[in-house]
Amino acid sequence: MRVLIVSKIFPNAQEPMLGPYNRLKFGELNRRCEVTLLALVPWLPGARRFGSEAVRRRGLIPRQEWVDDLWVRHPRVLYAPKVGRPLSGALYAASILPYVLPLRGQIDAILGSFAYPDGFAAVALGQLLGVPAVIECLGSDVNVLGNDPLLRPALRWSFARAAAVIAPSQPLIDKVVGLGARRERARVVSTGIDKTLFRLRDAHATRRELGFEGDLLDRRWFVFIGRLERSKGALDLLDALHRLSPEQRQRMHVVMVGDGVDRAACEQRAEGMPVHFTGVVNPPQVAQWLGAADVMVLPSWAEGKPNVVLEALTSGRRVLASDVGGIPSVVDRPELGTLVPAKDPGRLARALGAELERRYDPADIISAVDFPSWGDVADEIREVLVRAVEEGRPR
Repeated sequence: MRVLIVSKIFPNAQEPMLGPYNRLKFGELNRRCEVTLLALVPWLPGARRFGSEAVRRRGLIPRQEWVDDLWVRHPRVLYAPKVGRPLSGALYAASILPYVLPLRGQIDAILGSFAYPDGFAAVALGQLLGVPAVIECLGSDVNVLGNDPLLRPALRWSFARAAAVIAPSQPLIDKVVGLGARRERARVVSTGIDKTLFRLRDAHATRRELGFEGDLLDRRWFVFIGRLERSKGALDLLDALHRLSPEQRQRMHVVMVGDGVDRAACEQRAEGMPVHFTGVVNPPQVAQWLGAADVMVLPSWAEGKPNVVLEALTSGRRVLASDVGGIPSVVDRPELGTLVPAKDPGRLARALGAELERRYDPADIISAVDFPSWGDVADEIREVLVRAVEEGRPR
């Protein structure tokens, strides 16, 4: 099985923490298939001179490199921000056409990871090459982009023509079917877990490993892991903290793991609060912070099936999260955690107060869950690709 993967979400020399889960997933798929990976770099003429630091750094990404055992090429794809988004799918396809045409007859299927513009480009190129294209949806590509009236026609076009559409939760599958995918070609493929990394750890010992001492060791730790953005609920969490009593806050330690466009606003809102910001961390460090936690907090406004929830439960930690997307299918019992409405700091504050008083045995949580490994996920994706190829053959 020869597979071409098209995705803009993959690590590179300038952004080593971009898409760490795709790195694990595609690496496992490469052990089961012959993978050609085009990790796309959005590009706009002149952006390197006039854009932000992040945009300028993107211009330094090498044209090709080894990432673990994968040989990765980084085509520049023309991208017009904001007003040009409805054209992005066509621009992506046209930009990588010179890389794809030489592969005619050398690939069996295309996997587009992220519904738009990557999935759209995968379907368009698949039609050109005469091979089936599978779209992998991750969460915001459906929950957010699917609500944009300017993008819905492109999503409908690609979903209707894809040989298969996969997504990590049933609510996401229902949404892509509503956007034109055929239900018999839509399948839930869960996200995976690195079970050697995410495991039961002693909280006090892990806190010491992270450099904490004194009364912080005995506080109740609430750890947020994700982008520091309004839509991830980062500011909602800080607003909820302000609603708690001073006595409650003195018994807590809140850690915000990650970075994002709203970090400055978060730091300003956190002044005087028991909050620690870590910045960007790698997966082993994420595992450490979860090991130090009592509760993992994720008050997002929209989600697919977030890996960090699976990682927290596999680490034996309760979850306090929004009742959105695929989260209720994972946190499906009270002993695993508490779900609250999104965008409701008041309800979130009450839930924080309740979790402050709750005690539990982490081993009970670990025994109650069993999530697939990344190898299991790669097996499922390969099965979908094989079926797409077989169904596309003349009979």
